[in-house]
Amino acid sequence: MREMFELIAPCHFGLEAVLKREILDLGYEISSVEDGRVNFQGDAEAIAIANVFLRSAERILLKVGAVHAETFDELFERVKALEWEKYLPVDAKFWVAKATSVKSKLFSPSDIQSIVKKAIVERLKGIYGVTWFEESGASYPLRLFLMKDEAVIGIDTTGESLHKRGYRKLTAKAPISETLAAALIMLTPWKRDRILVDPFCGSGTFPIEAALMAANIAPGMNRSFLAEDWGNLIPRRKWYDAVEEAQDLIDLSVRTDIQGYDIDGEVVAAARENARLAGVEQLIHFQRRPVSELSHPKKYGFVITNPPYGERIEDRESLPALYREMGQAFARLDSWSEYVITSYDEAEKYIGKKADRNRKIYNGMIKTYFYQFQGPRPPRRETGRRE
Repeated sequence: MREMFELIAPCHFGLEAVLKREILDLGYEISSVEDGRVNFQGDAEAIAIANVFLRSAERILLKVGAVHAETFDELFERVKALEWEKYLPVDAKFWVAKATSVKSKLFSPSDIQSIVKKAIVERLKGIYGVTWFEESGASYPLRLFLMKDEAVIGIDTTGESLHKRGYRKLTAKAPISETLAAALIMLTPWKRDRILVDPFCGSGTFPIEAALMAANIAPGMNRSFLAEDWGNLIPRRKWYDAVEEAQDLIDLSVRTDIQGYDIDGEVVAAARENARLAGVEQLIHFQRRPVSELSHPKKYGFVITNPPYGERIEDRESLPALYREMGQAFARLDSWSEYVITSYDEAEKYIGKKADRNRKIYNGMIKTYFYQFQGPRPPRRETGRRE
C-alpha cells in the first residue's frame, strides 16, 4: 500500500481559496485551510505533481509533525520524539531554513532553529548509532511555523520558491511575483478565449502567466526541485512521469488575444524575451504604449494590471495623474472588466469609480488591494443552431 503524507502548500495571504481549488482539481484531498497555507493529503507522486503543476503555491512541504511547546526544553524533547528516521537518511544534509513565531512564548527564530536541529541530531544519533553526521547527501531543509505555542514542522521539497518558473531572467522594478500573478488571474472570470490586456506589463508577468494557462503549460516543468534527490522517499521516475504528463497536456495551437503594454521600450523588450524563454512569445503581443493610449476595438475584454504603487515618496506625487489617466482609459472600455492590484489607497478616487469588489492581499510585506471593476457579461456565443 502506498504511503500517504500530509503536505503543506504555503501561498499569499488572502489567496488560499484559489490554491485550494487548484489542489482539488489535481484530485487531492484537502485536510485544512489556514491563513497563508493549504494542507492536503498525497503520496510520493503527489509531491512531484504538486511542484510541477500548482500555479499559486509558494512551495510544497512534507509535514513531519506538530508539537506543543512553551519552553525550549519542551520543544527539544517533543521534536526529538518525532520519527525523523522515516525522512532523513544517515547522510542527509539538514538544517532549519526558516522558523516563524506568532503569538507564542518562544519567539527567537535563531534559538528555535538551533534547538530543533540539536533535537533531530540527538534522535538520529541513537537511531543510526553514530556520533557525527557527515551531511554529505541530499538536502532536506526544514521549516517551522509556531502559532500560539503549536509548532508545525515540515521538510521543504521545493528548494527555490515556486514563483521561480525559470523564465524571468529580466525584471522591471517592483515586479509582481509569478505565483501572485497567476492566483490573481484565477480570481477573475478570464478564460483563454477572452481578451486580456495589461497596460503596465513591466517584465510581462501577467501576460506570460495568462499565456501559460491558455496553452496549458505547467509552471514547474522547466525547473528542478530539491526532492528530486530524495531517493529514500520519492523514486526519480515520479518526477519524470510528472514532467511527461505536463508535456502531453501542452496546446500551443490555442488562439489568444493577450497584450502587454509599457511606456518603457527597454522594459517591453525584456518582457518579450521573458515570454520567449517561457515558450509563449507567439501567444502575446507586446508593445510600447502609455496607459493614456489604451484602447481595443472589441467590446468585451479584461484589463488585469499591477500599476506603480509609489512606494518611494518622490514617486507618489505622480500617482494622482497616472491613476486619472487609467480611469479615463477604463471609461473608453466601458463594457470591459478591470482588475487592479495596488497599495495606493486613493486608487478608486482617481480612477473615478468604486470597485465592485476589493480584496486585501499581502504582496510580500506590502498590504495591497485587488480592485475588481466588473463589466457586463458578454452575450452568450452561438455554438450551433438553436433548438
